[in-house]
Amino acid sequence: MALPQESHIPVMVAEAVHALAVQPDGRYVDATFGRGGHARAILALLGPQGRLLALDRDPAAVAAAQSLRDERLLAMHAPFGELAQAAAEAGWSAVDGVLFDLGVSSPQLDEPSRGFSFRADGPLDMRMDTSRGTTAAQWLAGCNEEELREVIASYGEERFARTIAKQIVAARIDRPITTTRQLAQIVAAAVRTREPGQDPATRTFQAVRIHVNQELAQLSLALPQAVALLRPGGRLAAIAFHSLEDRIVKRFLRSEADPAAALPRLPLRARELPQPRMRLLGRAQRPSAAEAAANPRARSAVLRAAERLAAAAPDGGPR
Repeated sequence: MALPQESHIPVMVAEAVHALAVQPDGRYVDATFGRGGHARAILALLGPQGRLLALDRDPAAVAAAQSLRDERLLAMHAPFGELAQAAAEAGWSAVDGVLFDLGVSSPQLDEPSRGFSFRADGPLDMRMDTSRGTTAAQWLAGCNEEELREVIASYGEERFARTIAKQIVAARIDRPITTTRQLAQIVAAAVRTREPGQDPATRTFQAVRIHVNQELAQLSLALPQAVALLRPGGRLAAIAFHSLEDRIVKRFLRSEADPAAALPRLPLRARELPQPRMRLLGRAQRPSAAEAAANPRARSAVLRAAERLAAAAPDGGPR
């Protein structure tokens, strides 16, 4: 059954599905269902015995998954940081592939009531899961200036973080900051210069969104759970859209492929070194020029993939 038509255009679908090497009778996890673009491509390759577990923390995304009404698809309302728990609830002890399509989806960006974008005025929410948690407005009302500066500098990589933090703290004394337009105007007044074509508020909105949703912490929790779930030969694929996400994925996969390189120089014999659990599958991929031209939101995407290796026995030989 086709998915409902949405404004979201999935990124690098063919490349992601190829990286997963989908088998007709396999079990797969789409850890970020969104509006189902990648899920639909996976389901198209699954046979009657194949299964797909779809996770999303956004209730609207879960509703979109449930509307698919495909008996091979199981949708769960959960963040991917709870991947292991979700798999256990599904009765799955091992899977053949896990896909992460990180960041915010087009429907989230395009709906003013979600508060993710400064391009239209709306309530300053920014929660991916609208059923729980602290909104961006609530966090901005209570955080101190140093915490705010650190978030904007670290998650937004914003060189004017200190000035922006001071302006936000000063502005909230006069009136609460409750809308996207308010925040965007405050930041615009604080940022003196910006790269051509980039709105002054871009980095601050990114930083607040990442903090409110604890996106990087969730990713750091999810990646080891994904590897632990993969059976030998199973694949992990992750599409990142900014350097902070991609750095976490890259460093994690490299450490799993060459764990000895991450250790300090210790006097260990070769057989005493930790064995790699993953094999990197080529280099990072980027969207084709044609896809980037057709879908500007794809331009920053980076796809990385790796394959689970068979476990080694204590003597170093295969089990």
